[in-house]
Amino acid sequence: MTFPPALLHAPPLEPDEDTGREWLLEELSKQEYQAAKPNPFDEFMNRLWDWLASLFTVDPDSPFGINPAWIFILIGIILVVILFAVFGRPRAIARRRSESGAVFLDGDERSAQELRAAAERAAANGDWSLATTERFRAISRALSDRTLIALRPGTTAQGVAKGAAKPFPDEHRALVGAANAFDRVRYLEQRVDESAYAHVRELDERLERTAPASPAAAGRAAR
Repeated sequence: MTFPPALLHAPPLEPDEDTGREWLLEELSKQEYQAAKPNPFDEFMNRLWDWLASLFTVDPDSPFGINPAWIFILIGIILVVILFAVFGRPRAIARRRSESGAVFLDGDERSAQELRAAAERAAANGDWSLATTERFRAISRALSDRTLIALRPGTTAQGVAKGAAKPFPDEHRALVGAANAFDRVRYLEQRVDESAYAHVRELDERLERTAPASPAAAGRAAR
């Protein structure tokens, strides 16, 4: 194609401001420009990376020589830790203690004889803590089978002792002592010795030989 000499030597067009803006918008509306335009996800990721990069940028105007954003982040972390220490941890501990203090765990349907056998096996192995807890469970199961106490989910050793003291008032002190030994193992996670197991075993044997104080005491629930 041949252009007229006058056109080749003509000065470049100098559009006014409005015309230039219109030409620019027309140019940018072309498909190749629109295809290169970042989508909303790309814009979000770019802003996210820019923000993360700014966290590691040293601010010369900061009195601590760090980005002020880190100060707010550290304050937020400290507040979360304080809130957990005040509200979360005590509740978690209380829930754990409540679960560990229960005489029977969920699904434990062993009979009194099975529990006594388990206690004797633990004692033979020198595991006095396990032997003590299993023997106390045997006491609890045996009293429940005799309808002298009622076992419910979450019934504690102290609840068993309180309930059993009604039909066996003479054994009140021994029952509380056995419950305390159980709680030392399950509730406080402490260890007990052979004498603690002997106390619980002898209590179990006495209760098996002893009739309840009165028929009216039978069936009362341990709490």
